[in-house]
Amino acid sequence: MGLWEALWVLLCLPRALQGPGPHTRAAPSSVLHSFEDSKFQGEWFVLGLAGNTHTVADRSLLSPFTATFTLNKNNRLEVAYAMFRGQRCITWSYELISQSQPGVFSVDHSGEPGADPEEIHVHDTDYASFALLLSRKQSGLQLVLRVSLLCRIWAIQTQLLDKFVCLVRAQGLSDDNIIFPDLTDWPVLPDNC
Repeated sequence: MGLWEALWVLLCLPRALQGPGPHTRAAPSSVLHSFEDSKFQGEWFVLGLAGNTHTVADRSLLSPFTATFTLNKNNRLEVAYAMFRGQRCITWSYELISQSQPGVFSVDHSGEPGADPEEIHVHDTDYASFALLLSRKQSGLQLVLRVSLLCRIWAIQTQLLDKFVCLVRAQGLSDDNIIFPDLTDWPVLPDNC
């Protein structure tokens, strides 16, 4: 064994023997045993976001926004987002392709050349009031994680907030990675957005 190989073993072996670091955690398994696309359809309000690319500084940048899920002619869920930023309405959408596991989808970015592959898990939902979504996307060398709390009304119940924070922390994220929409001076989302 050469000098460089010996040095590499001395530097890397102790870390490998320690196992995963404190921020490396397995994703908790989904609590869903089945998923019903038709019950998931409709308008949801995005009341909480967390991710490894979000910081405390982002909190003032997030405007309230909606996610509307509909079954399209291909029997796939299509999600359309709408957000007001100042006087402008910003919208974006994509199609979800169902995978073999209940509530797991790949995102169809076919209209966006070079888009990174993304998988979305509906981690938990009661269909009537809340949903917790977990998104994983590989962007270059970085894994981008995002946890979303969706509700049918503009209110977060304490137990839903607890579930959201638990899922966020299970991903190795901290409270500093959680952001909530800034509702200051914000009326209900106008119908023209």
